[in-house]
Amino acid sequence: MSKEDCIEVTGTVEEKFPAGQFSVRLDQDKLVLAHLAGKLRRNRIRVLAGDRVTVEMSPYDLTKGRITYRHK
Repeated sequence: MSKEDCIEVTGTVEEKFPAGQFSVRLDQDKLVLAHLAGKLRRNRIRVLAGDRVTVEMSPYDLTKGRITYRHK
Protein backbone atom coordinates (compact mmCIF):
# COMPACT_ATOMS: atom_id res chain seq x y z
CA MET A 1 0.00 0.00 0.00
CA SER A 2 1.41 3.38 -0.94
CA LYS A 3 1.25 6.61 1.05
CA GLU A 4 -1.35 8.03 -1.36
CA ASP A 5 -3.83 5.32 -0.33
CA CYS A 6 -4.00 6.55 3.30
CA ILE A 7 -6.94 8.59 4.57
CA GLU A 8 -5.98 11.68 6.62
CA VAL A 9 -8.49 12.98 9.16
CA THR A 10 -8.29 15.24 12.22
CA GLY A 11 -9.57 14.55 15.68
CA THR A 12 -9.14 15.04 19.42
CA VAL A 13 -7.33 12.67 21.76
CA GLU A 14 -9.80 11.29 24.32
CA GLU A 15 -7.66 8.92 26.38
CA LYS A 16 -4.07 7.64 26.60
CA PHE A 17 -3.43 3.91 27.00
CA PRO A 18 -0.20 2.09 27.86
CA ALA A 19 2.35 1.25 25.13
CA GLY A 20 1.73 4.45 23.16
CA GLN A 21 -1.90 3.77 22.23
CA PHE A 22 -4.50 6.55 22.14
CA SER A 23 -8.26 6.76 21.79
CA VAL A 24 -9.03 9.50 19.24
CA ARG A 25 -12.47 10.99 18.51
CA LEU A 26 -12.56 12.09 14.89
CA ASP A 27 -14.38 15.18 13.62
CA GLN A 28 -16.98 12.82 12.10
CA ASP A 29 -17.80 11.75 15.72
CA LYS A 30 -16.21 8.30 15.32
CA LEU A 31 -13.83 6.73 17.87
CA VAL A 32 -10.60 5.04 16.66
CA LEU A 33 -7.58 3.47 18.33
CA ALA A 34 -4.32 5.07 17.18
CA HIS A 35 -0.60 4.77 17.88
CA LEU A 36 2.20 7.32 17.47
CA ALA A 37 4.13 7.51 14.22
CA GLY A 38 7.86 6.87 14.37
CA LYS A 39 8.93 10.50 13.89
CA LEU A 40 6.75 11.66 16.81
CA ARG A 41 8.15 8.92 19.03
CA ARG A 42 11.76 9.56 17.93
CA ASN A 43 11.51 13.33 18.55
CA ARG A 44 9.67 12.76 21.85
CA ILE A 45 6.58 14.77 20.92
CA ARG A 46 4.18 14.61 23.87
CA VAL A 47 0.55 13.89 23.06
CA LEU A 48 -1.95 14.35 25.88
CA ALA A 49 -5.72 14.06 26.26
CA GLY A 50 -7.45 17.02 24.61
CA ASP A 51 -4.80 17.59 21.92
CA ARG A 52 -5.84 18.08 18.28
CA VAL A 53 -4.08 15.55 16.04
CA THR A 54 -3.97 14.37 12.43
CA VAL A 55 -4.55 10.64 12.00
CA GLU A 56 -3.67 8.48 8.98
CA MET A 57 -5.97 5.52 8.47
CA SER A 58 -5.88 2.62 6.06
CA PRO A 59 -8.96 2.19 3.85
CA TYR A 60 -9.01 -1.50 4.83
CA ASP A 61 -9.48 -1.00 8.60
CA LEU A 62 -11.19 2.23 9.64
CA THR A 63 -11.02 1.46 13.38
CA LYS A 64 -7.24 1.85 13.72
CA GLY A 65 -4.84 4.60 12.75
CA ARG A 66 -1.50 6.31 13.21
CA ILE A 67 -1.05 9.78 14.72
CA THR A 68 1.20 11.74 12.36
CA TYR A 69 0.90 15.36 13.59
CA ARG A 70 0.00 17.21 16.80
CA HIS A 71 -1.56 20.63 16.13
CA LYS A 72 -0.46 23.59 18.21
